[in-house]
Amino acid sequence: MGIFGARQRRFVARMLAILWMIMPASLWAQDRVTVFAAASLKNALDMANNAWATQGQPPVTVSYAASSALARQIEAGAPADIFISADLDWMQYLSEKGLLQEDSRTNLLGNRLVLIAPKAHATPIQIAPGFDLAALLNDGKLAMGEPNSVPAGKYAKAALEKLRLWSVVEKHVAGAENVRAALALVSRGEAPYGIVYQTDAAADPGVAVVGTFPEDLHPPIIYPIALLKSSGASAASSYLNFLKSPQTAPFFEKEGFTILH
Repeated sequence: MGIFGARQRRFVARMLAILWMIMPASLWAQDRVTVFAAASLKNALDMANNAWATQGQPPVTVSYAASSALARQIEAGAPADIFISADLDWMQYLSEKGLLQEDSRTNLLGNRLVLIAPKAHATPIQIAPGFDLAALLNDGKLAMGEPNSVPAGKYAKAALEKLRLWSVVEKHVAGAENVRAALALVSRGEAPYGIVYQTDAAADPGVAVVGTFPEDLHPPIIYPIALLKSSGASAASSYLNFLKSPQTAPFFEKEGFTILH
């Protein structure tokens, strides 16, 4: 009887230990925060998420892609708690579909648009009316986000149109699925020049910024954030406030973003 009692106690102890280990994970699984974020946010947001995790907060899963692709996925019912767009248009698109918690919507960050080249062949260029981008390309490709949907591509097209260069270089454009894909084309030497955000250029040692587009050439580059009506994670609101807090500002500023909120 005494032996059975000892075995029973050991069994109960093991079960309690297992429950102690799995219950937090189970609770966190229910409270996991799912974020759909513009690809250009990856480095900064990964750092912010590491800081969030060290505080013992529920886990965060991030899907990085073009804002256009993410917005359409959300519209189609993809499960997400938070959307961070690289422009106002795609956030407004979801707003008009009635998919946002409107009182949570905030303009989080700003960015700049730059011209990049492979680092080994980088020469400074003055971006102003009359600069001969077609000659610089020399029949090579101009890497940028897809100009009709990807925010970075839309900003780039607007800037080139204002410089009266779009009709000249349009045939050279290599429209990428997101800004990081455009960055990779230049970094690998597959395109002599590309137009990306300054934050992306800073993230890749294989490229160099050769010119910065004046901000009056394109609409303001604004990254809005909002909770989605479909959100089921109770930690989502706390996480959104965390991204807006002074604690995360250094992560975004380190990558070249400006804080707007």
